[in-house]
Amino acid sequence: MPSPDDLGAPSSYLALADGTPVFSSDGEELGKVAEVLADTGTDTFDGVVVATGALGRDRRYVEAARVAEIYERGVVLTVDAAAARELPPREDVAGGP
Repeated sequence: MPSPDDLGAPSSYLALADGTPVFSSDGEELGKVAEVLADTGTDTFDGVVVATGALGRDRRYVEAARVAEIYERGVVLTVDAAAARELPPREDVAGGP
């Protein structure tokens, strides 16, 4: 994983862009942000959907409690790479497609 300095300044879910790299707590790049789940009307961050796999077609839901830090150029999770592989697919999330 890049150092926090390489990821830029701390940021907010409001500025989080699709395609931002997502890292496990042990430094493995897991994929890219595919979707930010939030209710901006109530300023509630619900989590992110991470596109993983060779073509980014596998979508995993990461609840907000598992997001440790959001930076300008990266997101760091509270879970290690092994646990991240067990995150639920996007379809398993209530209200998911």
